[in-house]
Amino acid sequence: MQKIGFIVNPIAGMGGPVGLKGTDNVLEKAIALGAKPVAPQRAKIFLKKIKERGITAENRFITCPGPMGEEETREVGINVEVLPMRREKRTTAEDTKKAVTMLTSERYNVDLIVFVGGDGTARDILDALKKKSSETPVLGIPAGVKMYSGIFAVSPIEAAEVFEAFLKGEAEITEFEIIDADEKAIRNDRFMIRLHGYLKGPYLPMRIQGSKHPSPETIDEKENQLAIAKFVIESMKPDAAYILGPGTTVKTLCDLLGVKKTLLGVDLYLDGKVINDVNEEAILKAVKDWENAWIIVSPIGGQGIIFGRGNQQISPEIIKRVGKNRIIVLATKSKIQRLKGGTLRIDTGDLEADEMLRGYIKVLTDYKEWRLLPVK
Repeated sequence: MQKIGFIVNPIAGMGGPVGLKGTDNVLEKAIALGAKPVAPQRAKIFLKKIKERGITAENRFITCPGPMGEEETREVGINVEVLPMRREKRTTAEDTKKAVTMLTSERYNVDLIVFVGGDGTARDILDALKKKSSETPVLGIPAGVKMYSGIFAVSPIEAAEVFEAFLKGEAEITEFEIIDADEKAIRNDRFMIRLHGYLKGPYLPMRIQGSKHPSPETIDEKENQLAIAKFVIESMKPDAAYILGPGTTVKTLCDLLGVKKTLLGVDLYLDGKVINDVNEEAILKAVKDWENAWIIVSPIGGQGIIFGRGNQQISPEIIKRVGKNRIIVLATKSKIQRLKGGTLRIDTGDLEADEMLRGYIKVLTDYKEWRLLPVK
């Protein structure tokens, strides 16, 4: 029997669909904009999957009170021990750190910490483990907005695969970068990230997302982006609506169109004009003809994720309304070369939308040059 610590950050990811590019220091604003909790549902997807596999009864689960793990595990029907810790009514970073300190104490001494959250949660866990000089392995279930750190599984379902492999001794334990972005800078469209350290965790090929790789600042890369953008513009319909995801490749397209692009946000190009930094609600209100709406996105470098990281404004509802055939994926040749297994990934949080996107999708890699890539 192995001892598993389970922590949920119930507010993680709430700032994504409402266009706040994170939840740090803007929770009240996110709630006012209509944000709903994301992490509890993603926790339950993971818990249901491991329960189906029959591995919950064989191990000891220790979790936090209330919405930090107790509610989710009990709802799924997993027997857990709840930490005797006091927490704030609305959870804070200190609650996460306190839980980690208790889980790695002599009393509990867990074999693995599984957490549901984003980069900020990973950083809190890193800080707590550093303070105790603990090397307890950690597995992240993605529920944040950006998730540039390498400690996360690609999705809650993939996390269940990694978890089972860990219990069976089939997953390699390795070090992962813990990276967090300055959300205040991102909200001002400035990309500032910092490496905070490393966490050890179980690794299973194609199941762990790895760290984000920035696009190379080379002449070849810029020319490749320009060639892609030129072809897209030649193919655009004047009466169509285009939902534009974040990233430098999509920004190059907007530069050629002569409109401003929110580099780290989602924009809407409609009737020759751009509406900057839109959230899910704004997109749903502005687009009138979904049969003539398109989504243009670029995968995250190194991770290959096209939906579910930093572009949650393009929600599962929007993806389903547009349909797979009107999703245009742009990726330079260097980005394709860095894809693990040559595969694109999705993690929308909606199983129906994910299933719709799986299979193969066309990717524009140069002027009039397409590649067919698998999506998992």
